[in-house]
Amino acid sequence: MSVGLTERAANGVRTAWLAEGRVFDLCLDEPKGNVLSTEMMTAIRAALHEAEKRTDLHMVLLRAAGNHFSFGASVEEHRRDQAAAMLASFHQLIREVATFPVPVVALVQGRCLGGAFELVLACHEVLASDNAVFACPEIKLGVFPPVLAAIGPTRLGAAWTERLLLTGGDLSAAQAQALGWVGGALSLEEPLVEQGLAWHQAHLAGLSAQALRQGVKASRRGMRTQLGEVLDDLETQYVREVVESHDGNEGIEAFIARRKPRWTDA
Repeated sequence: MSVGLTERAANGVRTAWLAEGRVFDLCLDEPKGNVLSTEMMTAIRAALHEAEKRTDLHMVLLRAAGNHFSFGASVEEHRRDQAAAMLASFHQLIREVATFPVPVVALVQGRCLGGAFELVLACHEVLASDNAVFACPEIKLGVFPPVLAAIGPTRLGAAWTERLLLTGGDLSAAQAQALGWVGGALSLEEPLVEQGLAWHQAHLAGLSAQALRQGVKASRRGMRTQLGEVLDDLETQYVREVVESHDGNEGIEAFIARRKPRWTDA
């Protein structure tokens, strides 16, 4: 059931067609934490554009190799001279995942941080192992996560979103499942891709791909607004106010230099 019809690797992304082409497997595979660099984000978008061409597609599996899903977007690319371009690229990826024509199902193990958490937030379904931990620690670096602010209230609820955004704290797999955001558990004793295919077989395999496209389009209508004007406003706030602030740069530089930040509150 898990034999891929085709497979390729580019910029830390491996892809394969599974279940007779009904499932597109997209695996992050970049050593040292599957960090979402601009190159990797571009590769993910290219892979999704390839998958979108198939009219019989039922589902995209978004997963990651290694012990952790991803440590998030590249901190180096949050520096003043790169932040605006990085955010624009990342937010375009989020929009394309959130409005992808068929369900994108994330399989998460270990740490899922920052931009990776936001990427998973944009997916249609999330399955997680017991050791999965979600967090957006950006506030600890003197910045904030725009995507969490934009769609977190819809996906997680307003109270949890605000808590995560303002404290940089963790959301466990059990807590996420209690919220209804994580829809099922994964076992680390079995290949994740096999469990993703089992979910497809149980829930989507007997459905019309056309019906799925119409259902996804209908269900994501509200999110298009959140990822349109709302996210645009948050991106502008980040670029004009956070990137231009002392502390917004100090936190990033301190993290890279592995030292304690020296805040000026400005």
